[in-house]
Amino acid sequence: MKCERETKNLTFVNLLDVGEIYSRLLDHRPVIQGEIRYFVKEFEEKRGLRELRVLENLKNTIFETNEHVLPKCEQAMHDNLNEAFKRLQAANGMIDRLQEREHEERKLQADKLMAREEKRIAHWEEFMKEQENKRAEVDEEHRKAMERLKEQYSEMEKELAKYVSF
Repeated sequence: MKCERETKNLTFVNLLDVGEIYSRLLDHRPVIQGEIRYFVKEFEEKRGLRELRVLENLKNTIFETNEHVLPKCEQAMHDNLNEAFKRLQAANGMIDRLQEREHEERKLQADKLMAREEKRIAHWEEFMKEQENKRAEVDEEHRKAMERLKEQYSEMEKELAKYVSF
């Protein structure tokens, strides 16, 4: 029995030893988990430092932009806008003068046109009066010619009447 018991104990011990050997040789989970934790910790620290450097660079860039670049841009924009505004005012003045000249020219052309129209109407009325006078003269000449012809024909009839009575 003792032997049997020892064999059972040895078997039990051997099983424990086999389990321990198995876990040491084949089960690497605890070691891997430790390595993973270490890697994650190192990665997060390095990442944090890298992000901190990036944020610091961004802060410096923003500060430099706010302190140096932005005022220069504002001044350049202000100067250019003033120059553009002056040019626009000058162009606006030129356009106003040009429009005024054009308006005066149109008014002058309209006045000339009205004067020509009035002159044409006056010539037309004069022409119509002349035509009326000429018509009156022609009518008068025609009336006189008709009277002369009537007198001539009446004399001819009288002379003819003298010869008919023979």
